[in-house]
Amino acid sequence: MMENDAQLAGIAAGVETIIRELAAAGGLKAGQLLVIGVSTSEVLGKRIGTAGTLDAAARIFAGVEAARKDLGFVPAYQCCEHLNRALVIEADTAERYGLEAVGAVPVPKAGGSMAAYAYRQFAQPCLVEELQAHAGLDIGDTLIGMHLRRVAVPVRPSIRAIGSAHVTMAYTRPKLIGGARAVYELESTQNGNAGEPSGSCD
Repeated sequence: MMENDAQLAGIAAGVETIIRELAAAGGLKAGQLLVIGVSTSEVLGKRIGTAGTLDAAARIFAGVEAARKDLGFVPAYQCCEHLNRALVIEADTAERYGLEAVGAVPVPKAGGSMAAYAYRQFAQPCLVEELQAHAGLDIGDTLIGMHLRRVAVPVRPSIRAIGSAHVTMAYTRPKLIGGARAVYELESTQNGNAGEPSGSCD
């Protein structure tokens, strides 16, 4: 039995639940990127970076996988600051998104338990220094914003903590450009001038 088994109970189900809520709120589609930052130390009620555990990482990974198999998003696991918050992804994901791989293998003391565990579960894992994800899940306030597309829209999950770790999550949307005359949705009209403002900007 794990020393913290009681603390870890229900983690996989909780992670699956909040990911499904995030996907529903943001319309996350198959093939889109979900960046995941995790402090397993915080999950167990310890200070970030002090008590990482592969047991917690395994439970979280299982919850992510349960949602991924149904929804089809692409997970990217963020490393800790010792690897400059690089990300663990599959090699074919790097190729699809035109991302350059970098040379490191995450371990619990340099990369973090979550990234180290994910790296060993992937079929062809690699690290990339950065990406711009369509949505993000942060368990334990690890700061994932550097890897999110602009503009981020916060989502308040029904489960506010995984173990003892605070949960923050967001999806992203395209920037809305323009000013008072800008139109953001196409409307059907009889004359065919859908969404066309009066006057000219030429």
